[in-house]
Formats: sequence, C-alpha cells, structure tokens
Amino acid sequence: MNRRMATLGVAAAGVVAGAVGLGVLAAPAGAGQPPNLPAISPAALVQSVITAKPTAMGGTVEVDNNLGLPAIPDLPSQLTNGTSQIRMWTDGTGKARVSLPSNSAEQTYVDDGTTLYDWDSTSKTVTENPAGEHARAGQTPSKDTGRELDPAAMAQQLVSQMQATSTIEVGGTDTVAGRPVYDLVLTPKAQEKTLLRQVQISIDSQTRLPLRVSVLANGSSTPAVQVGFTSIDVGPQDPSLFTFAPPAGATVTHGDSPNKQLGKATDQTAPTIVGSGWDTVIMAKLPAGTMTSGAGDSSGSTNSGIPGRSSSSSRSASPMGLISQFGTPVSGSWGHGWVINTSIATVLVTSDGQVVAGFVPEQVLISDLAGAK
Repeated sequence: MNRRMATLGVAAAGVVAGAVGLGVLAAPAGAGQPPNLPAISPAALVQSVITAKPTAMGGTVEVDNNLGLPAIPDLPSQLTNGTSQIRMWTDGTGKARVSLPSNSAEQTYVDDGTTLYDWDSTSKTVTENPAGEHARAGQTPSKDTGRELDPAAMAQQLVSQMQATSTIEVGGTDTVAGRPVYDLVLTPKAQEKTLLRQVQISIDSQTRLPLRVSVLANGSSTPAVQVGFTSIDVGPQDPSLFTFAPPAGATVTHGDSPNKQLGKATDQTAPTIVGSGWDTVIMAKLPAGTMTSGAGDSSGSTNSGIPGRSSSSSRSASPMGLISQFGTPVSGSWGHGWVINTSIATVLVTSDGQVVAGFVPEQVLISDLAGAK
C-alpha cells in the first residue's frame, strides 16, 4: 500500500470522527478517593470549558480502541484494535507537536505556526504544508493554528458543538494523570438517532481543558474508545519541540493547506453535512484515482453477486480493494456498495465512490444516501 492510500485510510477514519468533532481524549479513571472540588453546575462547567484559554502543556496520551478494527498495513496503530500511545506538546500560542509511534516507525507532525511538517520515518519523507487556511489566504498565522493538532482543543470543540442536543450532567470528580478533574457527562437527547449512548469528558479543575473522554455505545457499559493522558506536564515546553529540520537523506515535498487537501481528496467538492448534533452525517466523494480495484483486477470477478466484489488478494492493494475486503456488501435503489459497522460509527462506500459516515445506524446512512441521489 502506498502513502496516498494510507492517507485515504486515515481520512476515512477522520470523516467518521469529524462527524461530531470527536477525535479526542480519554483514559481510565484514576484510582483512590475522588478529589474534593467546589460544586459546579453543568451549565457553568460547560461554559468554562468553551471559554478556556489555550495552555502550554505536553504529555503522553493512551488510546484504547475496542472497535474491532483490523490492523491494516501503513495505517497508524492508533486506528486499530488494542492499546497504543500518542505523544503531544503545545506551547499555548499556536505551535504544536504530535508523535504517533509504532513498533518499528514513527509519524511526527510539527506545527511551527506557519508550516505544518509531516515526517514519516518509514518512507523517510517530509511533507511541508501551510499551517491552516491563513497561509492559503496570505494572512498572518493565527495563534490558534496549533489547536488543529491539540487533542484537548478538539475535545473542547466537541463540548461546544454537542451541548444543544445533549442532556448534560456533572457526574462527580476524579483524577487523571495526577490532576483533579470534574466528570462531564453528555447523553444524547431522546430524539437523537445515534449509536452513542454517552460521552464522558473529564475536565481539568484548574485549566478547564478536557483531559479524558470515554465513548460508550448503546447496549454496552464498556467504552468503545478511550483516549487520554496518562502523564501530563502543564506549563512551558522546550521551544525546540516546535521547530523542525528535515533529517539527513529525507525526501522533502510541498503540500497544500488542510482545506485545499480536503478539496483535492474529494474531487474539489466539499463534503456535504446532513443533519446536526449526534445524528450528523458526512457525505463525500473518493478521488477518481482510488476507484480501481488493484493491479490486474480493475474489472473484478465476483463472489458475492455484487459487481467488483473479488476474492483476489490484489484487491487489497487499493483503497476500494480494502473497503470491499473488510466491508459487507449492500445494495438498494441508490446502487450498491459496502458498509463497515463498528459499535459507535458506520461508514458506507458506494461502488461509484460516494462515502457516507456518521455515529448513526446503517439505516440512517442509507436513507440520507437515497435522498441525495
């Protein structure tokens, strides 16, 4: 699998996460007696989270993934089943560094405020991208640029977006990575058609930044995803973390701003947002170059009664090959394709490259897809 296809795989996962701004932090509850913190109302806690200022910090984030996703070559281990780690740092003014380690390699992203560097130790390549849309427009970098890489800031955005469609409670206090926190519990309102039962977010009592999120699916008391700090250092970080020089022998390429990349990845057509809140569904289009089945298999034999569903191992060499390999064939008035189900999210990809994804049951995606045809 080449780097383009690996990027598409990550993008597909990001489409699901982005449906409600969920790409955030969670960790197992702290042991021992809960800290004694001043009482606070749910509304006041939510408001303090939304208005919290960025803070310089660094730490180790643990990802506990129980979605049942298989390991796919060239995709980060953080997207597959099991436990993995992320290392992150931010200076609180717009610079950030995120490292995705694996057993034999490391993916590192560094935002120095003007340029976002993507370093892949396996291919020994560096991709330099303008950091945010300010660069595309020739504007001065925003102090919030680094928040694109800050998982705590992403969780902060989640609270802001989901409060209108949630029942919100303060579930008590706890300790995360040695810091006292309030537990904020978001439950979908009755009318929401979502696979999610509850999202529990632990809020640092001092900085008001989210330090942990547990995502629970309907019918289960065990979190489907937990991602969060196991160690954290709040305060100034080493400035050298937010600079990057390509290693000797590295191949350097120049990319586009994040929004321009997204436009290219969807054939210059921006994704369509259907619904709101917990029911939000994202509809996008795969690039034309990813629609082939793989070398020597573009026509595709069938083993399922659906055109293009092939048992050939060569199909796994392309994004559509992976989708048809791991997905379940589906069809309807809108055409045919493949659906990938997890306990908290569903992705449907049609044979003509339409992608529909959200934290909703399969029937919701099919209805939205049929309505768009």
